[in-house]
Parts: sequence; C-alpha cells; structure tokens
Amino acid sequence: MFDNLSDRLERSFKLLKGEGRITEINIAETLKEIRRALLDADVNYKIAKSFTDNVKQQALGQKILTSVKPGQMMVKIVHDELSALMGGSNVDVNLKGNPVVILIAGLQGSGKTTFTAKLAGHLKQKRGKNPMLIAGDVYRPAAIEQLRILGQQIGVPLYTEEGSRDPVNIAKAGIKEAKRLGYDLVIVDTAGRLAIDAEMMHEIESIKKNIAPQEILFVVDSMTGQDAVNTAKEFNDRLNYDGVVLTKLDGDTRGGAALSIRSVVDKPIKFVSAGEKLESIELFHPERMADRILGMGDIVTLVEKAQEQFDVEEARKIQKKIAKNQFTFSDFLGQIQQIKKMGNIKELASMIPGVGKALKNLDMDDNAFKGIEAIIFSMTPAERENPGVLNGTRRKRIADGSGTSIQEVNRLIKQFDETRKLMKTITSNKNPMRMMGNMPSLRGN
Repeated sequence: MFDNLSDRLERSFKLLKGEGRITEINIAETLKEIRRALLDADVNYKIAKSFTDNVKQQALGQKILTSVKPGQMMVKIVHDELSALMGGSNVDVNLKGNPVVILIAGLQGSGKTTFTAKLAGHLKQKRGKNPMLIAGDVYRPAAIEQLRILGQQIGVPLYTEEGSRDPVNIAKAGIKEAKRLGYDLVIVDTAGRLAIDAEMMHEIESIKKNIAPQEILFVVDSMTGQDAVNTAKEFNDRLNYDGVVLTKLDGDTRGGAALSIRSVVDKPIKFVSAGEKLESIELFHPERMADRILGMGDIVTLVEKAQEQFDVEEARKIQKKIAKNQFTFSDFLGQIQQIKKMGNIKELASMIPGVGKALKNLDMDDNAFKGIEAIIFSMTPAERENPGVLNGTRRKRIADGSGTSIQEVNRLIKQFDETRKLMKTITSNKNPMRMMGNMPSLRGN
C-alpha cells in the first residue's frame, strides 16, 4: 500500500539535502516532484496542485530552527498537509438509535458483503453491540449464502426472505424482526450497482427512504483509484451518505482514492479494510495514514491491535512462567496464535518505523509461522510442556511428522532454550510479546 508514493516523496525530500534554508527557488524542484508523485498515485490534478500550493505557502512561511534541517521541516509540512487532505481527524460511526440501522452501498465487486460482516464483528467486539445482518442483495448468486456463512463465523444472525426479490420489503421486515428480538444494531447489505444504472440507483434511494438509516456507508475498492472517487461523487449526489469505506488496501493500490476522496465528496473516510480476514478492519485515522505514507510507521495502531488480542491476566501468567524458566512450547504456540489474530504479518511489521521499506520486497505472509507451528503440533502434549525430554529419537519423529528436517527441529529447540534462559535474566522486561522477536521463522533457513 502506497509503496510507490512513499518512495517518490522520499526522493523529493532529498532534493533539499545540504540546503541551509527553505527558499522559493530551492523548493521548486521538490514541489514539482511531490506533485508528480501525487499524480502518479492517481490523485486528481486540481487536488495535487492545490496540495503543493499549500505546502509551498506553509514552507515559505516557516522559520527554520537551527536544529531542524529544511528537508526535515518539509517532511513535517507534507505530513500535516496529507493528514488535512484526508480529513484531519477520524470520524466515528453514528450509533445513536435502537436499533441503529446502517445501510451499506457501493459498486459491484467493491467488497460490500465481506465488509458488512467485518463491521458487524467489529461493532460487536469493540462497542458491545448486538447486531443482526439483513441480506438485501437479491441479485448476485450466492450473496445471501456468503453473508450467512460470514455471520456464522462471528456469531451474528442473518435475516433473509427466501424467494423474495424486493430488497425494500426485506429491509423493512428485517428491522421489524430485529426490534422484536431485541437486537440493537441492524446492518443492511445491498446489491452492487453502477452509478449509471438508473433503476438500481432508484432502488437504493427507495431503501434509504423506507428504512431511514442512522448511517449510510459507501464502500469503495481502493484499487480503482480516481475512478472510485468519481463514482463516490455520483453516489453521494444521490444518497448523501455519511462516510466512506476503503477496501482492498492490501492490493496493488496507488493511494489516489484515499488521498482524493475527502476533497471531492466532503465526506469522511470512516473505515479501511485489507484482506479477507474478518478481523482486518480499522478505523481510519488521517494522521496515522500520513505516517504510513511517509514511512514513519504506525506504532499507535500496532499497540491497539496488540491490546485487543493479548489478555492482561494471561500476560501476567506468562511473565511469571518466564521468570521461573517454565515457559513451554504450549505457551509459545498460544502466543503465535494471538499474533496471527492481529492481522497480516507484513502489514503489522510495516507499522514499525523504518521497517516497512526494508520489508518491501520480502515475501512475508500469514504462513510465516507455519514451519514452527508444524514442529510444535508434531510434539506430544508432554513434550511441549517439558522440552527437556526431546532426545534424538523424539526429534527424528517430530521432523518426520512436521515435514521438516531434523536440523530445523534442532535449531528451533536450541533457539527456544536460549531465548527462555535470556528472558529469565531480563527482569525489567514486562512484555511477553517481545519474546516473539527472538524466535525467527523457519522460512528461508
């Protein structure tokens, strides 16, 4: 995400290297490169020009401290302008009402149905809501079954009417049923449509009129770039929606939609989504996204993800076991499972300042722990709890059972033992998560 834009912006800042102060002359080439970078990212030309004009005005008006280099000041200015361009601050979803009704709209193939389930799971887990889903896509084959399966995965019921082709009546009846059963949140999935399809646009307008939702979210496939922005404007003219959702941020996106859409439709981006995992949904924070674009990482989001998955009481138990040199392979396996729940490994690592660029060309995916897990799963419960019993015969059996070599098994056991001893001596370390950094994946070894 934003890799090319990040590289181009970094090169533009280097043009100021060695300069003692910012002048209209020495920032001209930098601004030209920034504008080119934005255009290559599929940002609207007028927005790109306005952006660089604002940067220029801010830069020339700044008094540069002797301790701050012009290039560093330019990074700060661009960061602030990027954040402002994307909205400045995050905007929460409206959850006032009983039940709260959220209507999901968007183009065909934008990821609406998957996002509908993600949002239900997110609001159930983070905000304590009791949601019901309504299947309003009566045209796409298997759309209802897809939403049913996703709902089952997060423990959220689905309302549907078999054989009905009237999404307006389905939505109205579903909301009535949710009230009767005591659900305090209803999320209505709708069919994908083209902005030029008058009949389908009239249908979504009719759904809105009949159910009066507290919130309408427009789902945009971020890989479609400027086309997504143009479509968002057309939908907004018809629906006057409340916020935008950017999906598929893990794909080959240039970033134009994220950077342009707020300026064009004057509606906030409320959520972003990457990948198919139902946990892969985030509130959109303009400042944090600006950090990522400029290669500064996103430690705040990383910490929040960690806090969501790591139980405080469990962490205390792990800390005590480490202090007594009793940390076992079973404990380690549990920690791996929690890390995997946080999301894509490469995406998580890229949130650490300076790491994203280093990982750009590395193949890191959700199977990064696969070799380690296979080895641990091939151990008996007794072996996991007491690694000291792992003699040569047992290690050979574990290697055969996990599809790895005995050298890989030996290496993991040695690293685990050394790390366990090291962690016992670091009494100041209160965070068991740090142990993960000392346990490298078997991939590539």
